[in-house]
Amino acid sequence: MWYNDTVFYQMYTLNMVGANTKENDGIVHEHRILKVLDWIDYLKQLGIGGIYFNPLFSSDTHGYDTRDYQRLDERLGTNEDFIKVVKTLHHHHIRVVVDGVFNHVGRGFFAFQDVILNRERSRYKDWFRIDFNGNSDYDDGFWYEGWEGHYELVKLNLDNEEVQKYIMDSIRFWIEHFNIDGIRLDVSYLLPRWFMAKISDFARSLKPDFFMLGEVLGDNAGFMFTEGHLNAITDYPGYKGIWSSLNSLNLFEIAHTLKRNVQEMYKDKTLWTFVDNHDVSRIASTLTDSKKIKIAYGLMLALPGIPCLYYGSEWGLEGKKVPGQSDDVLRPALDAPSPNDLTRLIKHMIAARNEHPVLRKGAFKTLILTNRQWVFERENEDERIIVAINIDDQPYTAHFNARCGLADDLITGKVHDFGGGSELLPCSIAYWLCER
Repeated sequence: MWYNDTVFYQMYTLNMVGANTKENDGIVHEHRILKVLDWIDYLKQLGIGGIYFNPLFSSDTHGYDTRDYQRLDERLGTNEDFIKVVKTLHHHHIRVVVDGVFNHVGRGFFAFQDVILNRERSRYKDWFRIDFNGNSDYDDGFWYEGWEGHYELVKLNLDNEEVQKYIMDSIRFWIEHFNIDGIRLDVSYLLPRWFMAKISDFARSLKPDFFMLGEVLGDNAGFMFTEGHLNAITDYPGYKGIWSSLNSLNLFEIAHTLKRNVQEMYKDKTLWTFVDNHDVSRIASTLTDSKKIKIAYGLMLALPGIPCLYYGSEWGLEGKKVPGQSDDVLRPALDAPSPNDLTRLIKHMIAARNEHPVLRKGAFKTLILTNRQWVFERENEDERIIVAINIDDQPYTAHFNARCGLADDLITGKVHDFGGGSELLPCSIAYWLCER
């Protein structure tokens, strides 16, 4: 499917375009979503084939507290604006995936507002899990279940058939009205498996190649594929393995994580890979040595999975997550892309992945593994690429059976000679396309 061959780019849209995420007055003052169009040329040059948008639909504050699933957030513009954005992105061969926040809604959600007004008489009272004998932190005169104790996020009763119908009607609206290509299911680890299967099957009945991605924080979640009918899940163990290996100078960690996740636990299943996102510190703030940012991206783009870049990190944007403080520092407003030498290096890596299917689907084999060096190959019937990593601050001469004499370095454009051993420069990564 198309998503297995796509490098994605994640935008936390509300913040990125400068919207006020503290409140929403429900009035369209600006058409901020159209600013995305200014990024298209940059994304095409970078080699991006899909955008994953964080919540786009009308919400109380940050986007995950939905008011109306069928209305673009008023701070971004109108539904017609988003139709234009999707149509233009598709014209440039860029697919669109949006956040589906179906576990909970905001207190401003129309059905919950009706419950506040009419209490037991509300026709929507069974859309939520409510105890009218209790009270909430907002002194509503009734208790309700919130997401992980956050009562600004009201948990939906997904067992209710009217709720299921409303969500499926919204998915139909997103596909038929906006023509989106996929949904990332927020907190899918909390969603009932039957519910995920139901909406996944429904979406694909409308668009057969529709992409369904699940947010999973741990591992051992094969049921997301078998019972939940998802196409991919987020690879948080792989994310942690990359930065932790680079910081601790221990490449055995990411090699072990890859072996456990990809080669043993999930096998032919697909993982969504990343070095950072809207919920964690940016890679430039996580790594103790900024020279290793290029290696983190090089690993992500050479290992199995569907890679996704988080906006701005590809030019080294910093942002550290601090418990108890706002995540806005991870989600800054950006007027325009600011590519630099790091970006240009990542561009070469993306081009290699886009141009050589072996980096997306080839068999994986480790050739050398030490604490500070890792040489592995990706191979299919047509080609073979050797990836060589050195995270030491000293050069390293690697000796292994390359099964060829010369190779094209897909990052530098130079010819690599395997004779007499391969010198790995300090803090470096290479993609060598071997002669056949």
